[in-house]
Amino acid sequence: MNSQNFSLSEKLVSCSYVRQGLQARRGHEQLVRVLLQQGKCPEEGWSESTVELFLNELAVMDSNNFLGNCGVGEREGRVASGLVARRHYRLIHGIGRSGDIAAVQPKAAGSSLLNKITNSVVLDVLRFTGVRSVSSCFVVPMATGMSLTLCFLTLRHRRPGARYILWPRIDQKSCFKSMLTAGFEPVVIENVLEGDELRTNLEEVERKIEELGAENFLCVHSTTSCFAPRVPDRLEELAVLCAKHDIPHIVNNAYGMQSSKCMHLIQQGARVGRIDAFVQSLDKNFMVPVGGAIIAGFDESFITEISKMYPGRASASPSLDVLITLLTLGANGYKKLLAERKELSALAERHGERLLHTPHNPISLAMSLTRLQTHSAAAVTQLGSMLFTRQVSGARVVPLGVEQTVSGHTFRGFMSHTDAYPCPYLNAASAIGITRDDITLCIKRLDKCLKSLSKEAPAEKSESVHAIYSFILILLDTFLS
Repeated sequence: MNSQNFSLSEKLVSCSYVRQGLQARRGHEQLVRVLLQQGKCPEEGWSESTVELFLNELAVMDSNNFLGNCGVGEREGRVASGLVARRHYRLIHGIGRSGDIAAVQPKAAGSSLLNKITNSVVLDVLRFTGVRSVSSCFVVPMATGMSLTLCFLTLRHRRPGARYILWPRIDQKSCFKSMLTAGFEPVVIENVLEGDELRTNLEEVERKIEELGAENFLCVHSTTSCFAPRVPDRLEELAVLCAKHDIPHIVNNAYGMQSSKCMHLIQQGARVGRIDAFVQSLDKNFMVPVGGAIIAGFDESFITEISKMYPGRASASPSLDVLITLLTLGANGYKKLLAERKELSALAERHGERLLHTPHNPISLAMSLTRLQTHSAAAVTQLGSMLFTRQVSGARVVPLGVEQTVSGHTFRGFMSHTDAYPCPYLNAASAIGITRDDITLCIKRLDKCLKSLSKEAPAEKSESVHAIYSFILILLDTFLS
């Protein structure tokens, strides 16, 4: 209600009570006013009632919610199910127009404002999580792989003669298929083993550029967040090479927003060399449903060019989900989650002789399964299946010698990011949202799993399994210390 309606209410209810209600209403409005003025994530999270009040007021600005609206076009925000309408807060028109996902819709001022505010708030989060000089970003209703494809298709117009994308190997199918879908041939750069870590082979990168010609490369496609023992690419060095050879540089930062180290690598890469765009997943970094990503960069004109490449309007659901989440958490709430994730990932090097030593990977850890492999290769994969059937999700057992063909290209040692890693291993990630309760439950289920394996093993094998089991307990217990 507005001030006039509150004044009229005083004829029906005590003035003091109405004024108290007006004061409460103004408290909500003040939060919205600051959001619209600053375009930043609020320091403290909003109550659900404030978030819903804001969304409902956005919704009444869309034509499908106008009183007496008569829509006679083919897209009028019609929804058959009231449940569906409520699920979307009656923000039905989506975002963007046919020529630009960031454009304002004449029939949907509320949805358009939602889109603008979300992009502005997300830009603020990118900055306070470490990429201070990022100039522009937008939320796109596609997961990371297709968002990367959109970046590559945009670059095609700038480099029409390009044929290749240079790609330091990471064994994740969507990364590889994003390049093929865009119509380019990946030039796979095998990683080099340095201690236990798999790192970017810079010499091979430069050799391939010289061999095939810089003008024939659409871009370098690098990666930050990844599963140990692979570690983030040498982003600074790659950025310098891209600047030197005038090759665009796209970074897959899928779940790197939650890592200050990954964000620092992007910031430094842009400072010393060239990074054209970096892409991050909404669900991995903000704990929202799958289906959205953030495309960001340091040249506003290029990010705008990418947004205009998106054909047609787009779903507002990912934007709505991440805005609700950030308004509810606030900047301090999100930073607290990041701090908790970092605390849980600080798995002390005091166990380094059993934990694969991967200090350059701030998110994922890996543990050797050499002893289990020595007695039975089948036991390695059996461990993985037993964990899964006991509802331990996210832990990955990587055996030796797996071959996988992806769109005609065969990867040896698939999932290990190299043709022949020295040993099989178990890895896990300390991702945003993980809790000590998760770790405690994981320990109990690992207990049952490995005890079962040890019962099936001969005495010699049983000792090996118990040794691994003891190590896992010590390793996971560091999460709780």
